Formats: sequence, structure tokens, C-alpha cells
Amino acid sequence: MREGAARASHADDSAGPAAAGPHSAHAGGSSSPPQPPPSGGAAFGLRVPRLHARSAGERLGAAGVEGEDGYRTTQTPEEIHMKPMGRRSLLTAATALGIGAGLSTHAIVSAADDDEDSDISLRDQDLPFIGTEETFSTRELMKLNDRLFLEDTGLAELGPRRIGAMDEAGLNVQILSAHTPGVQNVKGQKGIDFAYRLNKLLVDGPMATYPGRFKAFATLPLQDPEASADELERTVREDGFLGCLTNGIIGKKFLDHPDFEPLLARAEALDVPIYIHPGLPPDEVFEIYYSNMRPEYQKEFQDQVLSISAYGWHQEVVTQCLRMITSGVFDRYPKLQIIIGHMGEGLPFFYKRVVEKMGEVTEKSLDKPFEQYFHDNFWFTTSAFPQTELLDLLLDFISVDRVMFATDYPFANMKTQTDWFRGVELPRKAKEKIAYRNAEKLFRMKVSGK
Repeated sequence: MREGAARASHADDSAGPAAAGPHSAHAGGSSSPPQPPPSGGAAFGLRVPRLHARSAGERLGAAGVEGEDGYRTTQTPEEIHMKPMGRRSLLTAATALGIGAGLSTHAIVSAADDDEDSDISLRDQDLPFIGTEETFSTRELMKLNDRLFLEDTGLAELGPRRIGAMDEAGLNVQILSAHTPGVQNVKGQKGIDFAYRLNKLLVDGPMATYPGRFKAFATLPLQDPEASADELERTVREDGFLGCLTNGIIGKKFLDHPDFEPLLARAEALDVPIYIHPGLPPDEVFEIYYSNMRPEYQKEFQDQVLSISAYGWHQEVVTQCLRMITSGVFDRYPKLQIIIGHMGEGLPFFYKRVVEKMGEVTEKSLDKPFEQYFHDNFWFTTSAFPQTELLDLLLDFISVDRVMFATDYPFANMKTQTDWFRGVELPRKAKEKIAYRNAEKLFRMKVSGK
């Protein structure tokens, strides 16, 4: 089965969490819980590159309103059309788009840079964190989706091991979501009941056992959009869930399909976001785009990895988001909020070209300039991409007020992610926004104990 063969691939950008020893290279001591190995450059013992300092004027460019943190905080349609091309090289971003697919061109830096990073990191040791893309599963769900090869990663562990890793990393809160594809391919009452059980498992389990440490996005039976809307409302009103998470294409439809109007309308009415996580491509797409290779080049599941975590599913998320804008979803539901992870799923690289080309052809069909929807309806997380040049590129185009921290645990090492961000050279107020304040605002929550 194609999905089952991909055991070398999903470690969602990881270098292989199942191979982690009882104490990772980042462990704080012999009693520390096991963690998956870091991904990207850190997996090879290289330091994650730091952001080279820029003045507020450079960062703001010609557009945007400077806030007290020295960053653009609001944008008007008029300002959007004035905004210049970002300064950072797009080649750098392209090099780094896939965790584990190669090392950043800036992965090797000077000792002086290390010292400066250390100073910033020490300053920000007290920084609280909310992880907005943190994955869980159950044995039942892994069996359903042919993912039992992930049992040893910690996906189904929602107790001491996970809490220990959070404490070691300094992660205050995890917002939990079911591992892709969840139950969105399960039809009828079976899918409805399965989604309900998964959601209740979180409420009665980790959320009750560790108050304040876990929140959740609802798992939905997306084969039935009406039932999905009802389950979203139930979890928000009864169980305090923060929204829902979907996984890529649903059957053969994206969220802009008319069938999903009930879910979009309900999410807007409840004022909760939808997190669009990548998912497996449909069989037809896989065969055309990824499986047309010579057999001798597929022995290590190269086609599987190419179709998902190395490249394919990131592009699919961006496609879905662009379709939602183009088809007027946000004109019909102007308050609807969408979250995407992995540092924008490659969107920052294509941003200027997308805005230019799509702005021209949608000028008469949409209520606002094409670019404005990114600033009014989208949020972006850093999940599994602890690469400063990509954060830099994202912030060239997106307000710091709409970027949130995430780790993508257990497919990325929590401590690697928090250590990286503590060392990023940004103003303290901007870092607080990304680390936890933006999540507090969007989800109407507070980090306890900070």
C-alpha cells in the first residue's frame, strides 16, 4: 500500500525519531526524557544560522506602520501596493525549504556570530512558548492510517515523556492535533464516532491530568461537512477547543469546495481558526507527479518522500490557500482565520510573484487586493523549520503580529526549536509575539505561570 510504504518519509521532516536513544544530544541530564533527533542542519551537529541584524528601516521597507517592537504591525491596501521586494536572497530560502533535504547555505558561521547568539539566547532564557502544531495519535488511529511504524516516536504518549520533553525545552503549552490524515477519510457514522472519541480522549486525558499544559484542535469527520461543523461547535463550547485542524486535500476536494461551506461558516461564527496541515496526495496525483520513476530509484521510498515532507505536500497547502482566496472564500467569510505551518509552506519564496500575477487577474472579482487576504485572514507558524533566514524572509512580507511558534513534535525536537528561537536576533517584544503573545491573542488564552 502506498501510504504504508512511506515509513522512511513521515517523520514529518525529521531525520528519524524512532532511532532516538533514551537521551538525545540536547538532553539536560541523565533523567531527561527521550527526544527524537533534531532535523535539518542540527541533525549533523551544525548550529542553526542566526539572523543577521538589520535596522528597523531595512526591516520595514517602504510599507507598513512601525509598532513599538520596531516591526510592521498593520498594512492597508494602499501600502501593500507600495511594498518593495524583500532584501533577503530567495535562493537561500529555496535551499532551506525542506528540513532534512539539505543544509542551509548559511549553516556554517563564525565564532563571533556564535558569541552574539549566545548573548541573545541568555537574554531570552525566560521566554515562554506556546507550541501551535504539536501532534498526537493513538494505536487505533495509526492502525487505521497504516502508520504503526511510528509507534516508537512518542505520538501516542500524552503523559510524563511528553511533559518531560516540554519542561526540558521550556515549552509551556502544546496545542494538540491528530496526526495526518486524522479521520477525514472515514465515511459515515464510523468517522463521526471516531472523531468524537479522539476529541474526548484529549479532554479526559492530558487536558485533565495536566491543567494548562495542553490545549487542542478538534479532529473532524470531514467526509460529512455538516457533522464536522457540529463537532467543531461541540468541542469549542463544551470542551474549550481552540479550533480545528484539517490535512491537505479531503478526498478530491479542497476547503474552497461548496460542500465545505457549512464548516467555514461555523468556524467564522465561532470565531475559531482552521489550521491547514499537509496531507497525503490522492493516488492519481501521486502517480502523475511522483511515481513516474525508474524502479531502481524508488528502493528507498524516494517517491514517497518527494510527495510529502520533502516537497509535495507543502506546495499543496499553498495551492489550497491560494484557491481559497481566488474563489472568494474570504469575501463570503471575511472574519475566517486560517493557520498554515512550516514557515509558510514555501509561500514566502513565491510571495511577490503570486501577489503580482494573481492581483492582476482578480482585481475585478475580489473585494480586496489579493495580497490583503494574507494580512487579514492568515497566520503562519514556524513548525519544524528552525531556520532564521526563512523567518527573515517570512517577516519581509508578513506582519510579526501574525507569526506563531510551533515545534511539530514528535517529528522535530522540541528543545532544538526553542533553543533556536531564543538565539534569533529580534527585538524582545517581537520575539514575545511569536513565542506566545500572538497565540494568546488568537486563541483567547493565557500562558499560566509566566
